[in-house]
Amino acid sequence: MPTPAERSAMTDDVAEHAARFDEKASEYDDGDHSPEYRQCRNLVIEHAAVDTDDVVLDLGAGTGAIALALASEADRVIGRDVSEGMLAQAREKATEAGTENAEFDTGRFREPNVDSDVDVVVSNFAMHHLSDADKRDAIDVIAGLEPERFVLGDVMLFGEADPEEPFYSPAVDDPATVGVLADALTDAGFALTAVERVHEQVGVLVAERAGADQT
Repeated sequence: MPTPAERSAMTDDVAEHAARFDEKASEYDDGDHSPEYRQCRNLVIEHAAVDTDDVVLDLGAGTGAIALALASEADRVIGRDVSEGMLAQAREKATEAGTENAEFDTGRFREPNVDSDVDVVVSNFAMHHLSDADKRDAIDVIAGLEPERFVLGDVMLFGEADPEEPFYSPAVDDPATVGVLADALTDAGFALTAVERVHEQVGVLVAERAGADQT
């Protein structure tokens, strides 16, 4: 098993991470995604609870599955990813669908490349590539955007880590416990309003900005 320092070095190499996804981008949507992955994606879309005047930021947007699903409900959707290959697929899908209120560009959790207000931030199966310390930094950056809601679907540990399970590879992934994520969210000023356990290593956390209308 890699040490925490080794995992941090591996997971923080954005160029290598982007290259891995560039290689699989053209076939990503046809991949053998697990039922848990699909359930997690659907729960993120459901919990986003987007209104017609909302601006949505999707971090780690990939090929745009969540961003494009929310575009029909939102005023505008901003997709950010480190992989140009995945972004190209997202743009192509948006064009084919005639979606004009979604735009995709490079960006990362700690540098999202966003210069407008956002109402809802979503992310699915992306943050687990960061170390725990970098996840905390990323959540602080997201909080600084002052969204009303942040919905995080990801590989996360509800119990002891089991690297034999198929949801992550210790060589490139570093999933956090639910407790670590919850602490980071509350320390950043969010209130945790829902926890969806999809699998002992997969879940969705819903956080509302303190003081936001939580209807």
